[in-house]
Amino acid sequence: MKILILSLYYSPDLCAGSFRCTALVEQLRQLIGSDCEIEVITAMPNRYASFNADAPLLEQHSGITIRRIPLPVHHGGVIAQVKGFMYFANEVKKLTRSSHYSLVFATSSRLMTAVLGAWVARQKNATLYLDIRDIFVQTVSEIYSKKISLMVKPVLSLLEKWSFNRADHINLVSQGFDQYFKERYPTAKLSWFTNGIDREFLQMENLNDPIEKKIPGLLTVLYAGNIGEGQGLHRIIPPLAKRFEHSLKFRVIGDGGKLDGLANSVKKLNCSNVELLPPVCREALIKEYQSADIIFLHLNDHAVFRSVLPSKIFEYAATGKPIWAGVSGYAAEFIRAEIKNAVIFEPCNVLQAEEVFSALQLKHIIRTEFIEKYSRDSIMRSLARDILSVI
Repeated sequence: MKILILSLYYSPDLCAGSFRCTALVEQLRQLIGSDCEIEVITAMPNRYASFNADAPLLEQHSGITIRRIPLPVHHGGVIAQVKGFMYFANEVKKLTRSSHYSLVFATSSRLMTAVLGAWVARQKNATLYLDIRDIFVQTVSEIYSKKISLMVKPVLSLLEKWSFNRADHINLVSQGFDQYFKERYPTAKLSWFTNGIDREFLQMENLNDPIEKKIPGLLTVLYAGNIGEGQGLHRIIPPLAKRFEHSLKFRVIGDGGKLDGLANSVKKLNCSNVELLPPVCREALIKEYQSADIIFLHLNDHAVFRSVLPSKIFEYAATGKPIWAGVSGYAAEFIRAEIKNAVIFEPCNVLQAEEVFSALQLKHIIRTEFIEKYSRDSIMRSLARDILSVI
């Protein structure tokens, strides 16, 4: 028996898709017997042009073969990303041409990896299991220009319908996607295995001492992750930083399509308390979390984001630090229900963000119940068993 895993991102790349897929493969390796082989086809680290990580083109160990396809460097532009994925898809077709698979698993946020997985599964007459991390057809309507949306949405809708109807099973990372799927794909077999906390963050040193502001020092507010239209940091951090100019320092670590927009807004408002830093490896990121006083989370005020659950929520909660979150919809419901010492404001609402800040308890806490419930290894072990059950 041979299983094909398709993911545009894989370790050592820095993104939710990479962390999720890497953890899943580890769990599958522990569950399968010696008569089962796993082949992972992914891209060389490409999430951020500003972050380079060495990885072999071919990696083989313990019944697992990992093939990494080098992609052209891009800086987040739509055309560049489309070209990059077309190249990736063409290489996948070449690599799978002479192979037979019992099951194809594809984890996808921007739909096309799911479409590619459906195509390969059809060619190989294999079982298809899709892991859906975003509803891209909805996202296109709000994130991209009206011209682009009118051009590509009808095509994407057809591709979505074809690939989702082809799937033998679909996993959704957010319960917020339920309504969309039940309305459009009522006969689909669904499961809900979300993201979780990676073991690196479970091993973090938790401090229970209160955070004391040292005059003239400022409390550090940390954001670490993608800086794109979806996060909307360019619309919230500069004006918010200006209001807290004498009490808070905003430390933003990451890269993305709206980094220049954020930098320009910071410069325009002359914010002296905002630092913009490039992506860092996970070991360095953990140190940043430990040094921070408050963790910041934000999604833009587009309707499509009311159904998503950002993967960053899990590692943020594991830090034990106070969480200042500008989210709505399912993400807001999840945080209120599951995470202690977190305050929520409406996305892009600077006045409300300032108002709720005073409700934060400036202390570290150990969120024991949350950590036990959302361990990445535990969730991926359950997902791995679900995948194997459909073969």
